[in-house]
Amino acid sequence: MLRALHSLLGLVATALVVVVTITGAWLAADALIARAQAPAAPANATVADVAGVAARLPGIERIDRKPSGAIVVTYFENDRAAQVVIDPVSGVTAPAPEASPLMVGVRNLHRNLLADDLGRGAVGVGALAMLVICISGLWMLARRQGGWRKLFGPIRGASAQRLHGELARAALIGLTLSAASGVVMSGASFELLPDAARARAESASSAQGERRPVFEFGALRQTARADFRSLQFPAADDPADAYTFATSTSEELLDATTGAVLRRVDNGAWANAYQVIYALHAGDFAWPLTLLAGLSSALAPILAGSGVLIWAARRRAPPRIAGNVAAQGADTVLLVGSEGGATWGFAETLRKEMADKGFKVHVAAMNDLAPAYRAARRLIVLAATYGEGDAPASANRFLSRLAAWRGGALDVAVLGFGDRQFPAYCAFADQAEAALAAAGFRSLLPLGRVDRQSAQAFADWGVALGSALGAPLALKHVQARPKTVALRLIERVDYGAAVDAPTSVLRFVAAQGRLPRFEAGDLIGVLPPGENAARFYSLASSRRDGVLEICVRKRPGGVCSTFLHALKPGDTIDGFVRENARFRPAPGRAPVILIGAGAGVAPLAGFVRGNANRRPMRLYFGARHPASDFLYETELRAALGDRRLNALRPAFSRAEERSYVQTQLAADAETLRALVAKGAQFLVCGGRDMAHGVGEALSGALAPLGLTVADLKREGRYVEDVF
Repeated sequence: MLRALHSLLGLVATALVVVVTITGAWLAADALIARAQAPAAPANATVADVAGVAARLPGIERIDRKPSGAIVVTYFENDRAAQVVIDPVSGVTAPAPEASPLMVGVRNLHRNLLADDLGRGAVGVGALAMLVICISGLWMLARRQGGWRKLFGPIRGASAQRLHGELARAALIGLTLSAASGVVMSGASFELLPDAARARAESASSAQGERRPVFEFGALRQTARADFRSLQFPAADDPADAYTFATSTSEELLDATTGAVLRRVDNGAWANAYQVIYALHAGDFAWPLTLLAGLSSALAPILAGSGVLIWAARRRAPPRIAGNVAAQGADTVLLVGSEGGATWGFAETLRKEMADKGFKVHVAAMNDLAPAYRAARRLIVLAATYGEGDAPASANRFLSRLAAWRGGALDVAVLGFGDRQFPAYCAFADQAEAALAAAGFRSLLPLGRVDRQSAQAFADWGVALGSALGAPLALKHVQARPKTVALRLIERVDYGAAVDAPTSVLRFVAAQGRLPRFEAGDLIGVLPPGENAARFYSLASSRRDGVLEICVRKRPGGVCSTFLHALKPGDTIDGFVRENARFRPAPGRAPVILIGAGAGVAPLAGFVRGNANRRPMRLYFGARHPASDFLYETELRAALGDRRLNALRPAFSRAEERSYVQTQLAADAETLRALVAKGAQFLVCGGRDMAHGVGEALSGALAPLGLTVADLKREGRYVEDVF
């Protein structure tokens, strides 16, 4: 519900919000420039000081303090009105600048869209929409991050989601203040809120006699310049006229002869509050807040654009399915819960294979679950998870529709899609399976899980499903061939032949043009000749290094690893970069503990290579023998020398003194606890068995702190890239 409201308001009010925020940023910049150009005055300057300098001008009518802090004097000379900006210290005057037609237009566009009351109403609605968007977005981001304490932790997800979240965090305070103050001002202008007008003193007469110099008045001497608003001078030809002196909290009538206060009316509490709200919105409160509001408003159009991209990806129509059997004639109903669309491709692979085996399969969104199916014998659910265990876009009504199910008991199999790095990995699939069991569905096989769209995990689940159905299923999910670039091998360094673990460091450059953008820890998808299915390898370099570097172990029967190991300098491959921003050191100076084995050390070596700021880094590295497969040894020892690496803990399983990564971690338990207390982050790369052993060893080391690896994962301080 909250996400739907956030998206709806964002889409409906996008154009209006963009216009209001862009003009708001423009006005904020103009306010900052005006503040910078206003003559400075001593911090303890009073209104009497200002009036004393201004009194040198003839025929003064009034003195005003503008939102920028500039003192503007209106006076008459030779019966002609004039305005000057006056320096309260030096007395130097300059003609008061007039607003340019462009700025007048921008101001009117911001206030009323150049359309009077109708425009003012639209701007008020836009401010309210922005306020609701800010509040709902904050709540959604906190849920996605895993709680309010993790609100400012690393943001995971697709590029558009990370961009949207990072910009939202940066702009949230400024946009919320601007939107909330705009809502209040709009409500006041349409009399939906109490009257917030400043106090007005009733008229009073001055005593007869010679007028005393205004800068001697006690009221002016006791009022700080920052609280000053205006001083209206008495008419020269009216001896009974009085001064009208307005401050931020009151208005006073001052006797022109004695300076005594004739009348004083204080603002009410609401009027004072409104003045603060108005000052916040207009940039008259404090320049840092004005700068914050301006920068936040400037980010709003990018926020709107990234939000539209996220919505479009979520709402992308499911693919047209050729050969889809009608719902009431199918013996198998295949329901899909997808957020970005990828799960539909897996569903089509499953549908085709089952159709080839003689099943009649109907594919639909989980939201389209019917109350009953006439011929169905089984239900298969492929469910992705959104955020912190929420339903994806095509399944957000599934549970309510399941409550109306009256089709009797069917066999059911549920497969969850997700990312192990998220705290709520496949949580919605768990929820869907439990709800189906409660509704009386019979389980065909235990809940399956696919991590990061793994085609192999999908195929393995298909084998289990085929066994349960009595019909072997070979699920060869192949994505459409991605757009690739040609990369030319320029260097290779070979390791591991002596211990039956041939591993090569391969360095590529662009065959034409420039390398794509990438960072250490990102992935390169390599397409072997004649195949569309990419194999992914972690990058050990960034584009700044001038090469694209990977480390590949040759695996028996491995099509891609065999292809890569056969390359000679000058040969080319086809590949594409996939961003993997979740797997890299978090910003800041907190210690980083790197743990890897075999070829998994490649991205970790890249992090060490890029540690120009010398933040604390330790590397635990596991291999077979130091003489044959100590990958990156020379570079890592050089990094120890220049402090890009603080500690190197290699472990060799076939050395004379056998050791494993887990052994080294246990030996350093006390040091690791101290680093964790300082906010250390763990980055683990390698095989799944190694990662499991590392997790157990670290949980034991952290036990005295009352922490586990699961706790660190929830905080974003333990990140794995395992295979």
